[in-house]
This record gives sequence, C-alpha cells and structure tokens, in this order.
Amino acid sequence: MGDATRISWANRTLNFWVGCRHVSPGCDHCYAESMINRLRDKPEQKATDYKGPHSFDTVVKTKTWPDARRWQKEASAAGRTDLVFTCSLSDFFIQSADQWRPEAWQIIKAAPNLVFQILTKRPELIARRLPPDWGANGYPNVWLGVSVESKKFLSRMDSLRKIPARCRFVSAEPLLEDIAPELTKHIDGFHQIIVGGESGNGSNLFRPMPHEWARKILKICRTHGVAFFFKQSSAIRTEMETKLAEFDGDIPKVIQEYPQYYAEYQKSLKGKLF
Repeated sequence: MGDATRISWANRTLNFWVGCRHVSPGCDHCYAESMINRLRDKPEQKATDYKGPHSFDTVVKTKTWPDARRWQKEASAAGRTDLVFTCSLSDFFIQSADQWRPEAWQIIKAAPNLVFQILTKRPELIARRLPPDWGANGYPNVWLGVSVESKKFLSRMDSLRKIPARCRFVSAEPLLEDIAPELTKHIDGFHQIIVGGESGNGSNLFRPMPHEWARKILKICRTHGVAFFFKQSSAIRTEMETKLAEFDGDIPKVIQEYPQYYAEYQKSLKGKLF
C-alpha cells in the first residue's frame, strides 16, 4: 500500500486518514474494513501505517502524509505524472476528518505531478469542504468521483455534477444490479466509468455481477464518449478476472481507458498549472 498499489486504475494510494462508516449496501462487504480489522490485531504490519485498538468506524489520522511530497519529487524528476487513489481506506469527505482536510488540500495543491483521484459516497458533503481557492473549475490535478452500486444511487452523479471539477468519474463497484438504461440520464458531465464486481473482503461472500451489466455500461460509454475501465469480475480476491467481452461471442480482452483530460493534463505540466 502506498508506493505500490493493487488497484489497477491508480499508480499509488495515499490515506490521509483511515476509518469510515457504512452508508449504503455497497459498503456491506467492505474490503477496507476487512483490511483494517486484520491490521488492528497485527500492529507490526505497517502497510498503511495504521496500528492501534481503534475500530473501523473510528476515523484516525495516519503518518503517511510526507509520502506525497516524496512522490512529487520523484515524479517531477522523472518527468511523469502518477495517479494517486486518495483515501482508499476511508472517505476523503467524511465529517470526522474536517479538522485535517485543509492541510490535506495544501499537500494536494503542492504536488502537480500527482493526480489525486478522490472517490466518495458522500457527494452532498463536498461543496462545504472544498478549499477556498478551488475556483470555477477545481484544482487541475484532482479528479472527483462517486461510487454507484445500484440505480438508487445514480443520484450521487447528479450531486457531483453540481461541483466544479476538471474531471469527474464513477466507480460502479461493487456493481450490484443492472443500472442501464437509467445511467444514460445521469452520464452528462462525466469523463470515466470504472466497473467492477465485488471482491477483496477476504471471503467467498462476494455478490455476483453478470458481465452483461458491464457490457451495457460499455455501450453507453461508447455512445457518450466516456472512458470505460473494466476493473474486475466478482471474485474472492481483487482483480482475478480483468477481461471483458465487448459483445456476446467476442474473445474477452482488457478494456481499461482513462479520461482524455488525463493526457491533456500531462501535456499541461510544461506550463503554469495553478
């Protein structure tokens, strides 16, 4: 965790804090909760620099904050841009982290070679928790995303669309039901949809995701010019099956696309960013 990540749509993960609370059925078999509960009982393991007696529903500040500065130096020296999944073991906008978030925003802004992918199930909390200098379009190195596991929570996309952002994405993981064609009504203003089945909670209790659900989302993305990223099938462990047949009868293949904005941003690093 951190310098390397098993999450295929990011290069690194950074947890400013860990701990969260369930808000919807997508949380029921939470991989983060399972991980934190294992680490809590093994304080010698420092994969997330998390240790102590706290339960998962207690939000705790980590000691990994300096990693962002180090990664920025490394990426800048190498002339590259790294994608950083932010708060993979929490929710960046959770109320319990309000006291630490202003400093986190400062670190994010000071790292232009890092693109922070911030995913939330609480888009209604974003507006009041943005930095004062967020501006009309947001920080150029921040993507904002929402989790959508079923039709009921497509409204999260509508909430996020109201927030200024250079890039918006959806994580339809764990995808718990067919969200097409309703997704079509909500997709405007979004640049990427990540689709995945449930996995990674350390058990065989994962809920199934028929590939046909993913193929329907792929077709909608193709129609609307949205990048489509198939992360995984439902499985015991994360990313065991990462190929998807685009049409019935096709040979399954890896389909992992990034927003066009990402390429544009990488080019913009030669100019002024903020």
